[in-house]
Amino acid sequence: MARSRPDAFDRLQAKLGPALGANRQGSTTDHVLVVLPSYSVSESLLSHYRDRVFSLEHRFLNGLLISARIPACEVIYVSSRSPAPEILDYYSSLMRDDMQEDARFDVLDVDDGTLNPVACKLADDPKRLSTIRALVRGRPALIEAWNVTDHETRLALALDIPINGTRPELRHLGFKSEGRRLFREAGVPVPVGVEDVRTVDDVIEAVGEIRDRRPDVEGVIIKHDDSGAGDGNQVIDLRPMDAAADARMWLRATLQTLPEWYLSDLGAGGIVEERITGTRFSSPSAQFDVRPDGSVQVLATHEQVLGGADAQVYFGCRFPADPAYAPALAAHAQAIGARLAQAGALGRIAVDFVAATDDSGAWDVYAIEINLRKGGTTHPYAALRSLIPGRYDTARGTWVAYEDGSSRSYGATDNLVDPQWLGLEPTRVIDAVREAGLLFTHDTHTGAVLHMLSGLAIDGRMGMTAIGRTSDEALAIQQGVERVMDRICRIPG
Repeated sequence: MARSRPDAFDRLQAKLGPALGANRQGSTTDHVLVVLPSYSVSESLLSHYRDRVFSLEHRFLNGLLISARIPACEVIYVSSRSPAPEILDYYSSLMRDDMQEDARFDVLDVDDGTLNPVACKLADDPKRLSTIRALVRGRPALIEAWNVTDHETRLALALDIPINGTRPELRHLGFKSEGRRLFREAGVPVPVGVEDVRTVDDVIEAVGEIRDRRPDVEGVIIKHDDSGAGDGNQVIDLRPMDAAADARMWLRATLQTLPEWYLSDLGAGGIVEERITGTRFSSPSAQFDVRPDGSVQVLATHEQVLGGADAQVYFGCRFPADPAYAPALAAHAQAIGARLAQAGALGRIAVDFVAATDDSGAWDVYAIEINLRKGGTTHPYAALRSLIPGRYDTARGTWVAYEDGSSRSYGATDNLVDPQWLGLEPTRVIDAVREAGLLFTHDTHTGAVLHMLSGLAIDGRMGMTAIGRTSDEALAIQQGVERVMDRICRIPG
């Protein structure tokens, strides 16, 4: 029995190519896209987000807009909880007037009161499975999941619908150690570092090796192999070590102050690498698709906005990345994508980089992480791609709209939060942003696309993608929405 699932899954995945062929601009093939924002991650990470999980899932309501960009596509969106009707009405209003009537989407929920991933809940819900099968009606179909684990493959088999993502057996390709090796094989620069560390002694030896190669390095980052969003990262400032009487003893004592759980999880594997610094510093990323035929398409580059105590946590992004190195990011992403395709990876993938300059102003770019899943830059890109169809010009580092060749930029965040906003009605926020002239419209093809509006009822949190013709215009829209939100609680509701 152990071999039956891979064989069945292989046969199922053979249907993915035709389904993806139908799901593209200009398609006239009637087909179905199942949007599945299923967070199949560790229980500790799920418990960290707790009630916010379904609000995070609602970021991918941007996927409903695909039905306006590709009229031949019917979208089925499944999440832990259904968004309020007024939120669905808002997403419909984002579509062009002449497309709203023809747009086809269905919204289902699998709210069983647990924090289990959506895929797990859905696979165990015969009624919902029957509903989806009835909606598909034998048409070409595919599943777009946030990530792919055994939960998602089990669901795909239950629905007999292929899934556009890297199979679980290959998830190690997204581990930090494996990523560093793959980057080197692809000819992409990486920070000086050491893979496969598991103990405090390993970290001490790795720091010594890094210092031997880079004597002036001021800090290192320890990263768990299997982690994301900066949750497995610890920054160690090495400058005090230089003044210590016994450098190794100082380092050991410092490492032993790390949380017990962190050192325990390091036993599963990790890396130590130099912390890149410079006169100027940024954290860009590149997003690309690997298709079933092995081809790679670079879709976008971003500047990531990081925060937290050591600036290791993702807060938002700006599109596109700095033109000084955006073409290099795209070239590196293409090379990395080719290696991943050879290894069997599939679907949407992102690679994180760091970039820094010295006093001369020249940028050096280093690859640091592979994300074999959707990420924080996925839903902003989905909004742009559906509302202003076009393509990313990798040589110029710009978005080119199909309609008129014009360019677009955006700034996006999932972390507009204020305790005073707790309980605000989504319609009040939508109306206030519209009255300020900041909401996205098809008259200007610019403006803010709001998301995570469900989060206002949880902790006063929401998100947005501010689309402008230039980065300055996008920033002005973003700042304008923030001012509206600052003002809204001072006005009687």
